[in-house]
This record gives sequence, C-alpha cells and structure tokens, in this order.
Amino acid sequence: MDKEEIIEKVAILLKEIPTSLEVVKNDSKRDQRFHYLATHMVEKAIKKDALIISENGKGIAILFKTSKKDDNFWKNIPEQLGLLINVTGFKNALNILKTQKYIKQQRPQEGEYLYCWFWGILADARGADKQVGKEMKDEFYRQAQEYKLPLYAETRMRQNAVVYQRFGFELFNKWAHPSGDTMYFLRYTPPVLRG
Repeated sequence: MDKEEIIEKVAILLKEIPTSLEVVKNDSKRDQRFHYLATHMVEKAIKKDALIISENGKGIAILFKTSKKDDNFWKNIPEQLGLLINVTGFKNALNILKTQKYIKQQRPQEGEYLYCWFWGILADARGADKQVGKEMKDEFYRQAQEYKLPLYAETRMRQNAVVYQRFGFELFNKWAHPSGDTMYFLRYTPPVLRG
C-alpha cells in the first residue's frame, strides 16, 4: 500500500474521532484540513518507524517509542505552526494546549514507554468476528514485550476503552474532559515487566 493510500485511510478514520472533530477547524476547507493532519501523522510515523498496518490494510496504528524528554516544544515549532495554520486555527489551538497538558501528565514522567498515538480500523473490518483488531493488538503486545516497555493510550470513546480493556489494558484514570466527554487513560504492562 502506498503512502497516499494510507493517508486517505487515516483521514477517513480521523473524521470519526471526537478529538479530531474538535480540533480540526470547521470551515469550507475541512476535508483539506483532515488530509493535512493525516499527512502530518503518517509522515511522522514513517520517520519514527512507528507505523503499523494490518495485513489487509484496513487497520492502521501509530505506536511511538518515546519519553517525556522527546517532547521538545522548541524543536517542533515549524511543525506546530503548520498544524496551526492548516488544521486547527488559532482559537482551537489554545484549547488543545490546555487539554494536552493534563493528558501528558498521565503518561510516565521518567523513562521510556510506548504510546499509541492513533489506532483505527475501517468500518467494514470492525467487529468481534474480524481479525484486524486482534492482529494489531498482538503487534502492540509483541513490541511492548520486545522493548520491555509499558504501553499507554487514551480515548474519549467509551466503546474503544472497553475494547482496550478486553484486550488486556488496565484503565488507570478517567477524566472529565472539557468537551463534556469522559477521557479514558489506559495502560498495558507486558509480562516481562510484571512482578
């Protein structure tokens, strides 16, 4: 599957995610804004070797190996400005900064960890009888075990939080998000780290 096809699929999936719907400026260029955001995400994932694609191409995830020190605001200014101009707009950016501060505090403040920045499965490949979710979950767990690192994720979609927990993630925090939704914070600890 080529990069442009992956970007198109990510753009479709982003239109279902409450956070994306909230941060992408709602104007006549909205589809272009989703495409810009998807391009940014896929290119960053490729650069950091963090892109996971299911065998059938209908599941896409971005799983970073990271730490708090990787979060360097000044290093990312050109990238942030591009997102500000082409995706969020200035008004949304202020709200994003406020919520991101709390969200980042829920992740480890010391050491490395895996972070699931994005995970989506196209509508026709979802469901209990489908193998895409299991295949991707197995890859997440393989990496967590191989790198000997915990894996963190968050979602504002209750059904996704339930799926994460069914897959073995632990719900360690719930937060009343400013949007009125509940945000669920989840962690998977690989067997190699369990005492």
